[in-house]
Amino acid sequence: MTRLGFVLDSDSCIGCHACTVACKSEHDVPLGVNRTWVKYIETGQFPNTSRHFSVMRCNQCDDAPCMEICPTSALFRADNGVVDFDDGNCIGCKACMNACPYDALYINPETNTAHKCNFCNHRVEVGLEPSCVIVCPTQAIIVGDLDDPDSAASRIIARDDVAVRSPEQGTRPKVYYRGASQAALDPTLSTIADDGMIWADRTPAHPTVPVDLSSKPTGGTLPGVGDLARTAYTTAHPMTWKSMVSGYLVTKAVAAGAMLVAALLVLMGNADEQAAVGVMPPMVAGVFLAATGVLLVGDLKQPSRFHYLITRGNRTSWLVKGAYVLGAFAAICAVWWVAGLAEAESLVEVLAIPAALLAAATAGYTAFLFAQCEGRDLWQTPLLLPTLLAQAVTAGGAAYAIADIFMDIPEPDAVRWALLGGAAATLALVAVEVTSHGTRHVELATMAMTRGAYRSRFWAGVLVGMIAPIALVTIALAADTGVALPAMAGVAALVGMFAYEDAFVRAGQSVPLS
Repeated sequence: MTRLGFVLDSDSCIGCHACTVACKSEHDVPLGVNRTWVKYIETGQFPNTSRHFSVMRCNQCDDAPCMEICPTSALFRADNGVVDFDDGNCIGCKACMNACPYDALYINPETNTAHKCNFCNHRVEVGLEPSCVIVCPTQAIIVGDLDDPDSAASRIIARDDVAVRSPEQGTRPKVYYRGASQAALDPTLSTIADDGMIWADRTPAHPTVPVDLSSKPTGGTLPGVGDLARTAYTTAHPMTWKSMVSGYLVTKAVAAGAMLVAALLVLMGNADEQAAVGVMPPMVAGVFLAATGVLLVGDLKQPSRFHYLITRGNRTSWLVKGAYVLGAFAAICAVWWVAGLAEAESLVEVLAIPAALLAAATAGYTAFLFAQCEGRDLWQTPLLLPTLLAQAVTAGGAAYAIADIFMDIPEPDAVRWALLGGAAATLALVAVEVTSHGTRHVELATMAMTRGAYRSRFWAGVLVGMIAPIALVTIALAADTGVALPAMAGVAALVGMFAYEDAFVRAGQSVPLS
């Protein structure tokens, strides 16, 4: 078995784009997307400036996060060590794009499946070199078996000073750069000026260092980083997960929260409340689980293949594990609903603990899914799991507080305390998160969320979704004002929850990876 890898000689690269053109021709890559591309950066200040060229592509990682998160094993490792892909298995979930720390994957607009550099494996398997190697006029692209010490690539790696992109991610990439500027390999060390690039205007589709550095378009600074280089040419990498993913986080929080509060009411001795405990909560959970499914399937680029999650499921992926969790939770909700209709109080009591556990799993499994998105450091926070659980309690209290307008709810104070406690816990966790220090990616994403492009969503989430419910429920508990204020608090909590989640999801993807 071999371990094929690249050495990219930036000292020899002349930025001619022959590799990009050859790749597009070899693989019929559509306009607007690239398997390989050349990035230009400029360093220094006029008149002492330099331009550097670096070829960007899939890093053929030994520990490839895209393979681990892919729910259908559409991304797989060939016998020669190349990470290849199978169009026939891809459901277009885009998880691999967030798992990759190198921006190497894209959705092919013609097939609606994920593509990337696959080392021209169809050529390699018959003894030919990749198309980019053949056309490079300066032999700046070298390939070889990294397990063979006599290969040209291995000799360069052993002899010369080489670097890899994002080594801190632990993916063990097999693309090595010789003579590359660190600013070319780390996109957080360069910025795109407001006056545009060589052949393209700056647009929102070209993410760059946050806006508070844009006053220094040719050389801002970051703490501990120093002068920023200028990115003069690169390719766009649009955001992959947007409002549907944010909405899914809220809908499953409501589904899980309704059953968590119902289980609490059962443990407080209210299993005999048929409507408010036996029937209503599993119906609410069922409706919002259905909405969750609609959002998940609707966000796929190949929605007709959604069943591949089960029939071709890769069990290392938390997309697959999450599907099992959602299925089990839906099943126990259905049994609870039947027990409620039949007034089988003893069965409802038996179901309370397992339903609560599955509800917690439903609310929290996304923390493990996001943890598999190695390219998005903001999502790696250990506070995400307790935040999702606190949000589920908030959503459950909100659902019951709203339902209290239409039906008699047992233990209304307990419901209000759940809403108050969930909102307060969420606020405390968010406050700790945004004031903590992490990697440069985390700092930049937090800046984008709290002070940058997503600040209006974030602060709406905090003010409307956390502070307002805390205030309204506190007044209701202190003054016994009836059902109106808690219901208003519930509505505010759910609206604000979506705003916060949308800011968190988008900000996590705002830091450039290439």
